Amino acid sequence: MAAAAGALRGLCCLCRVLLFLSQFYILSGGGSLNLEHSQPLAQSIKDPGPARTFTVVPRTAESTEIPPYITKCPSNGLCSRLPADCMDCATNFSCVYGKPATFDCTVKPFVTCVDQDLNFQKNFIINMTCRFCWQLPETDYECSNSTSCMTVACPRQRYMANCTVRDHIHCLGNRTFPKMLYCNWTGGYKWSTALALSITLGGFGADRFYLGQWREGLGKLFSFGGLGIWTLIDVLLIGVGYVGPADGSLYI
Repeated sequence: MAAAAGALRGLCCLCRVLLFLSQFYILSGGGSLNLEHSQPLAQSIKDPGPARTFTVVPRTAESTEIPPYITKCPSNGLCSRLPADCMDCATNFSCVYGKPATFDCTVKPFVTCVDQDLNFQKNFIINMTCRFCWQLPETDYECSNSTSCMTVACPRQRYMANCTVRDHIHCLGNRTFPKMLYCNWTGGYKWSTALALSITLGGFGADRFYLGQWREGLGKLFSFGGLGIWTLIDVLLIGVGYVGPADGSLYI
């Protein structure tokens, strides 16, 4: 039994020695072949290679944007009644002023119109009076208002306004033009109210206070209407429209 136990211990020692030698062999370079083959594989997994950049080029889409003048153009209406912004006309500036004239016109893109027989057409003729846009009557154009000029002044003041021809009016030249106009705006003051206050409470300056002239109103208040003389004068001046609102506007 003792001999068997000694043999078993010797066998265990031999196995430990062999295991130690095999590990030493691998660590010293004997197993480098396997490491060399496994290293490129690990490198290929960690290194994804050079990055590739892809540029996406969008396809050229057809323009579907609707022009702004389309909102003024009625669909399938008479071509001769289209607004001027919906057509292009070959104007003839050699026509005689004030005389009837005809012009060849073509509808703009995206605009559809018909003739008297309800047939679609692109080219048509319009009849108009030969005159420039700034020569039109005042009812055929709209102008900007000024709230900074004095309407009650002598002589009557003017201001520079920007005027635009109405849509269905045809004329020669620019459809937007400057023009000198008389000051003609109102701040909401009523002539009848100012006159009534001047007659009834003018001695206390109520008419002047109503028109925004507070300095004159205080003068009338503390002088009792200038002992009645100032009151009578204001009644006459407001009655004829000579005295108006302090902001320079017209009466309603």
